[in-house]
Amino acid sequence: MELSVTQENLSKALTAASRVASTKTQLPILSNILLRTDSNRLLVAATNLEIATTQLIGAKITKPGSITVPAKLIAEFVSSLPKGNVELLVKNDHLHITAGGFSSVINGIASDDFPELPTIDETSSIQYSINAADFKQAVSQTILTASNDATRPVLTGVYWHSYEGSLYLAATDGYRLTEKRLVETQSDVAAIIPATTLQEVLRTLSDDISEVDMLFDETQVRFRAGESEVTSRLIDGNFPDYRQLIPASSESVVVIEKSEFVRITKIAGLFARESGGSVTLTASSDDKTLAIHSIASQLGENTSTSTAEVSAEGQVTLNSRYLADALSVLTGPTVQFRFSGKLSPCVLSTVSKNSDYVHIVMPLKS
Repeated sequence: MELSVTQENLSKALTAASRVASTKTQLPILSNILLRTDSNRLLVAATNLEIATTQLIGAKITKPGSITVPAKLIAEFVSSLPKGNVELLVKNDHLHITAGGFSSVINGIASDDFPELPTIDETSSIQYSINAADFKQAVSQTILTASNDATRPVLTGVYWHSYEGSLYLAATDGYRLTEKRLVETQSDVAAIIPATTLQEVLRTLSDDISEVDMLFDETQVRFRAGESEVTSRLIDGNFPDYRQLIPASSESVVVIEKSEFVRITKIAGLFARESGGSVTLTASSDDKTLAIHSIASQLGENTSTSTAEVSAEGQVTLNSRYLADALSVLTGPTVQFRFSGKLSPCVLSTVSKNSDYVHIVMPLKS
């Protein structure tokens, strides 16, 4: 293999691939990146057997071929090179790299041992083409409530499913829950995509990408954005029937400016660090206010108050970080916050006629 490629394009592709290449593996080849010519382009790929990523970059190819090289080393080496052309030459499973005044040889492994990259049959799969900005927003709004608990694998992903003619995303860690309506659909979908996969897709979305193409089959999902592809296994199992947790109505409904809600939550959170993030929210219909109270036994206490539209008196105790997380992904200038007593789920949403996103936070026992 012999070719020339720009440092910027190669470095970008190697960095993406090195995030997927496995460092803790019994198979040394999985900690390598595959470099393979593909007509007039260079394919840069990596897999850890759960997720695979491929990037195609333009190259001036003198001689076709392939090799696999250690991911961390080549990614860090190429990122340190000056901008300009990088020459790659393979001789006897060694990759010779020259750029400007730099030259090095990296010991590789023949590509024959590299696992076959996963494929999805496009004729029998369910396909979506989603606006990149909408995709980013939907994933960002749901991924933050996916669980990190490996003992409950179905909760470590985001549940993509069709319901009443729309495609929804949902995620829960048992303490909070998010649901986002994304696009209309005629297809029947029910797939749990690992949160780690979705994070990787978000990282590959540059500003010049306008659409994300998705393909689902029974066991895999593939995302294509520009010349990048991420293919992942789906999480096996049944996602909980979460809709029954979303209250249809609430006793206390508070409508408040988002910027004010963010401010009083942030200030209350400073005093809540010692008490496990616990803050108490009090809605007053007489004063038309929402107050957040927090106590730090060693430091002092705080009450932050903001004006709001309040339907009925009420009080509830929440984790301040969960509340701040919810506010960070809500769009629009005003927020609706509703709750019933001290134990029922609290619902946060944007104030609009066709709000497509709800964020549920379970109260703390005060």
